[in-house]
Parts: sequence; C-alpha cells; structure tokens
Amino acid sequence: LAIFSFLSVLILLPVTQGASGDASTLNFYHTNTGKSLDVTYFEDGAYTEAGMKQLSTFLAYWRNGHQKDMDPVLMDILWHIQLKGRHRNTYEVISAYRSPETNQLLRSRSSGVAKNSQHVPGKAIDVRLRGMDTARLRDIALELQRGGVGYYRKSDFVHVDTGRVRRW
Repeated sequence: LAIFSFLSVLILLPVTQGASGDASTLNFYHTNTGKSLDVTYFEDGAYTEAGMKQLSTFLAYWRNGHQKDMDPVLMDILWHIQLKGRHRNTYEVISAYRSPETNQLLRSRSSGVAKNSQHVPGKAIDVRLRGMDTARLRDIALELQRGGVGYYRKSDFVHVDTGRVRRW
C-alpha cells in the first residue's frame, strides 16, 4: 500500500521527471481552424517560453483570435493523461480560451456554460484524444484528481481544467 501511495504521488507531480534533457511535447489539431501544432512546452526542468507562447496563439479563441496565456499546469494534465493511458496521439481541440464577452454570449444561448468558466482565464480545454475512447479519457482525467473534468458523451469530448477537483 505504501508503494502504491508513493507511485500515485509521482504520477501527480509536474512534469519535472528527471534528466535535464527531458522534454514534454504535445500534439494538437484544432477542429475549428483545421490547424495543427506539435509543441514542446517543457524542457530542461522548466516550461519553455516559446512553447507556451505557441500554445497561447494556437489555443486563442478561434472566431476572433483573442488570446490568453494558457495555464502550463493544464498542459501537464494533458501530458499525464497520455502517460497514464499509455497513449500518445494528437489531441483534437474543440474549445480552449474564451473571452468574457464570448462566454457571456454562450451563456445566453445555453444553460451548460458556466458563469465563471475556467476557459476565460486560460485554465480549461475541451478535447478528444485520437484513438482513445472519450469515456476512457474522462476516467483517466478523473483518476489524476488535478482539476475539473466534464464528460460530454453526445458531443464526444472531455472538458479538463485546473480549477478545483469536481466532475460533471
């Protein structure tokens, strides 16, 4: 049991896993823009400025290009989902950053949009992982206990954020 607890803690640590040459790279495809991005966001024990800037640009609100610095911990969660699931593939992005105005507009059209959405401060992303069932993606995200996890079965995506641990 002690070994299991120790290993569980290791899985939840940030991506500072070891040798100075370790790098964390994620692959994305944005379903709204058709653009792709392969980005190393963590390398040599630190988040990379260039990688994080690329992510903020790529994950900007797709209708108007408005950007927000994305929470690097969100990228760690996506990285750990791949590690825990032993499945490295491309994340398909449905939604990432949302401006306050856009969030309010979406709220006026749907009861499923949170007033204080984690998308607004750049702390949330809605994704699929190619080749992995979204129910499995949800289950892995829930096991990590790193933030909020929403499962949208009919729309076939999972919401992941760095807010408090919760599920819907």
